[in-house]
Amino acid sequence: MSNMEKNLFNLKFAAKELQRSSKKCDKEEKAEKAKVKKAVQKGNMEVARIHAENAIRQKNQSVNFLRMSARISALMEKFERQFETLDVQTAQMEDTMSSTTTLTTPQVMHTLAYYADIVVLLDLNMELPQGQTGSVGTSVASAEQDELSQRLAKLRDQV
Repeated sequence: MSNMEKNLFNLKFAAKELQRSSKKCDKEEKAEKAKVKKAVQKGNMEVARIHAENAIRQKNQSVNFLRMSARISALMEKFERQFETLDVQTAQMEDTMSSTTTLTTPQVMHTLAYYADIVVLLDLNMELPQGQTGSVGTSVASAEQDELSQRLAKLRDQV
């Protein structure tokens, strides 16, 4: 599980926990209201006032928990949207990079082969004896020279 997924899970968990706390406060508010009613029936106004304050406090806490839960839910939804957008952008970038690599690899290989052949031809030219006299040596050297010139011309035509 990635770090982002863990954070998303934690946000969802926190939002549900806040909703549970809100429900718990609602139950406690109802219990305090019942205590207010019993205290009023018994004529104990000071105890009724304390229970009424507790009921109001529980109601406020319940509302605050719901607000916080709504904020975490909104944050979670925004986080999910950004996470999905990031997934789409990553996939698109990977596709683009793989297609670019696929397109350039043959071109790179062709260019490398071209320059490797040029280097070989230049090395062969350097190794050929210069100014040899004699018909056998001259004919072999000129045949090799012709062959190298033809290969070089073909390579130039290809590029």
